[in-house]
Amino acid sequence: MAARNAFTGFYLSGILMAFLGAMLPAWGYHLHSDYSRVGYFFLSLNGGMLLSVPLSQWLLSRRSLRFVMALAPAVAAAAFFFLAAVGPPRGEAWRLAGVFCSGTAAGVLNAAVFTLVSPVYQQDRAATLNLSGLFFGLGSLTSAVLVAGTYYIYTTGAILIFLGIIPGFLAGHYARTRIAADRRPAAIPVRQAYSDFKSPAAILFALLLFFQFGNEWAIAGWGPLFLAQRLGIGPDTALWLVTIYWLALILGRALMQAVLPVVRHGRLLLGSVVSAMLGCLILSLTNNKSGAGVALLMIGGGFAAIYPLVVEKIGDRFPYYHPGLFNGLFSFAVTGGLLSAASLGFWAEWLGIGVIMALPLVGSIMVFFLLVAIWVEAKWLSR
Repeated sequence: MAARNAFTGFYLSGILMAFLGAMLPAWGYHLHSDYSRVGYFFLSLNGGMLLSVPLSQWLLSRRSLRFVMALAPAVAAAAFFFLAAVGPPRGEAWRLAGVFCSGTAAGVLNAAVFTLVSPVYQQDRAATLNLSGLFFGLGSLTSAVLVAGTYYIYTTGAILIFLGIIPGFLAGHYARTRIAADRRPAAIPVRQAYSDFKSPAAILFALLLFFQFGNEWAIAGWGPLFLAQRLGIGPDTALWLVTIYWLALILGRALMQAVLPVVRHGRLLLGSVVSAMLGCLILSLTNNKSGAGVALLMIGGGFAAIYPLVVEKIGDRFPYYHPGLFNGLFSFAVTGGLLSAASLGFWAEWLGIGVIMALPLVGSIMVFFLLVAIWVEAKWLSR
């Protein structure tokens, strides 16, 4: 029961994080070149995530885990319903406020889920982290597919209502589910967890996830707008193309579990980085849907290997579990992803939409060097 509730929580988190990139074309932001306005949406989502850090700590210290697990999806559903009512031509400030609330709900949900998943992690560390990533990716894919599949059938308000039904249903499910009041591993003091967060290994992991999330969300957040403008295609077609990226990312991560034991990790890392870089280069130069599809497949496949490689090292370096440590790493990584997506709005305002592909190109190189640094640090300590 704990595993099922935790993984559905990661699934919902993926929906909450990815819906903005899917909804921006539906709101008509692909029709203009005022990209800084798009950047403010990602800043607003990130602001909500940052507010959730002290808020989730306060809630978890005073209310039951079941209450927090039910509250976060309820707030997310309310945010979606609110956004459904304030779509264009209503003022943009209303939508920024709704996105901010959805970010707060996502952050509180993440903190609760990392607490809930602790007993599952103790049974199988690598499988828990990999499954969490897969369910998060499935949630992100759901957002893109739902918006793409209903783009010309329903209004943007109706699409957001459909999205809001998912967290609304889960809020009711969690409210009726018996969840232990405290699933934190008592054997590990909070002070030790935060001390480990300051260790070189944790800092390197955090930086790597920071850049990798930046790479992934540059594509996820800006991909539909970039493809619609660069290729001159409809927003629904652009969204369907982005689903290729999500599918490659999800299926690639699942495939890596079988590949990791039999392939040298150095070669796998180099191949992944080269694939992602070539995909970004092709996507920046292509002028047709076939080229874009191949490029997105290469980018998603290249990114797919990074997370399992990191998971393997995290499981080795942190054999115990504390939700504060892992939620801190995840929150830092998500902040990197959203800040990258936000900064692209201001860079694109200055240099044009083509700059969108530059960030994941450079970010892939940074991820390569950081993962190499993690391996070197681990070998140094083993001497």
